[in-house]
Amino acid sequence: MDLIGNLGLGLSAALTPYNILFCFVGTLLGTLVGVLPGIGPTATIAMLLPITLSLSPETSLIMLAGIYYGAQYGGSTTAILINLPGESSSAVTALDGYQMARQGRAGPALAAAALSSFFAGTIATVVVAALAPPLTSIALKFGSPEYFGLMVLGLAASIVLARGSVLKTIAMVSMGLVFGLVGTDINTGAMRFTLGRPELADGLNFVAVAVGLFGIAEILRNLETTIERTSVISRVAGLWPSRADFRAMIGPACRGTLLGSALGVLPGGGAILASFASYALEKKISKTPERFGQGAIEGVAGPEAANNAGAQTSFIPMLTLGVPANPVMALMIGAMIIQGIVPGPQVATEQPVLFWGLIASMWIGNLLLVILNLPLIGLWVKLLTVPYTVLFPAILAFASIGVYSVNSNTFDLYVMAAFGVFGYALSKLDFEPAPMLLGFVLGPLLEEHLRRAMTISHGDVSVFFTRPISAGLLTVALIVLIVAFLPNIARRRKQVFVEED
Repeated sequence: MDLIGNLGLGLSAALTPYNILFCFVGTLLGTLVGVLPGIGPTATIAMLLPITLSLSPETSLIMLAGIYYGAQYGGSTTAILINLPGESSSAVTALDGYQMARQGRAGPALAAAALSSFFAGTIATVVVAALAPPLTSIALKFGSPEYFGLMVLGLAASIVLARGSVLKTIAMVSMGLVFGLVGTDINTGAMRFTLGRPELADGLNFVAVAVGLFGIAEILRNLETTIERTSVISRVAGLWPSRADFRAMIGPACRGTLLGSALGVLPGGGAILASFASYALEKKISKTPERFGQGAIEGVAGPEAANNAGAQTSFIPMLTLGVPANPVMALMIGAMIIQGIVPGPQVATEQPVLFWGLIASMWIGNLLLVILNLPLIGLWVKLLTVPYTVLFPAILAFASIGVYSVNSNTFDLYVMAAFGVFGYALSKLDFEPAPMLLGFVLGPLLEEHLRRAMTISHGDVSVFFTRPISAGLLTVALIVLIVAFLPNIARRRKQVFVEED
């Protein structure tokens, strides 16, 4: 089946009234959490995972994907109106977007963000659709040694691209791998790391871990800080950009789309890197670089196109290889697993409606976001005045009910609470929890392919180095890790993310 046929199949699934409704719900929720600083798409998706159990697999993934790229849109609204990025990838947008708002040009800034994001999302959806089949065909030829090499490379790349100390990131990934080992050994039936608790025989509940690590920890972090939300305006008027604005936006939006599409597939935070890289590129090639930071519309259009394109293409490794590029994709894989779907390249052949329906829904979701964002700006402005002390009890109750509903098991609530405190402690000690979640998701798959490869080779370790693809993947992983320890690269990593803090 060709690309057009595949997209036709996807559109037939995504355009059912039921899926459109949940795509709308997802994009609306995503915009909401993007507008409200301090919640974020990772925590929101984690807390909504239990709800998806009552939905069909394609409907649940369409809704969760809508939350993810909806948050990219919503984050730009707060960045522009109150200089407080709702999402880390929108941090760059605040530099020029907020200045435009202070100059009375909030409308064109918001429109530039929405239209650039829609353009990038449309192109990136085509990129995902075009690249998915060939990558899937290649991945289907992989055996266990190749999958082992691929997972090792994914973990190595996430170490390089994570924030902060390399050693701390390696510690987090290792800890995630250990947490993934908790439960019953599938080969011997022996219990591992269960502390004698029968509730842990099937391993740690993914939903409880994710909600605790991101949702509860995020609430605790927000409660200790007072977030000032002072909008420079109470009403936005004159949304449509001028002809000169459009001319200035076109180039940055196109370049941002290309950068975002390329960087989005990188493990560890491609969308964030893309927005920073786009801003740096636009400033470097501009004839008037001194305008950047003073309200240049190019500084809004480029990064917004880049982060939205990056968010879309981050689905490529998840859909084709079953390897998450970031914590949100790890949660999406978790959503597939609790629906009984084994993530990996076989999803495209065994679940074509889900696979192509999810891809087609991205375009519909982006269209819905333009419709949502521009006319409802006034509503988003009013929402910024809601105090967090009103929000957090409802979020906490919602998260607890959701986690309990998965297995009707009180023990899962203790796990959620424990990981909530643990996640909060990690943030205080400057450890990133995201690499740990990647290790937790990939750990069981890594172990499965390692043991299967060793069984097939009768215990001969050379099987990983005599097969060209697995040897190549492991070599690249080693090079990536060596590069991460180079002093120049370590300094560069700090500079890339410094504006995010």
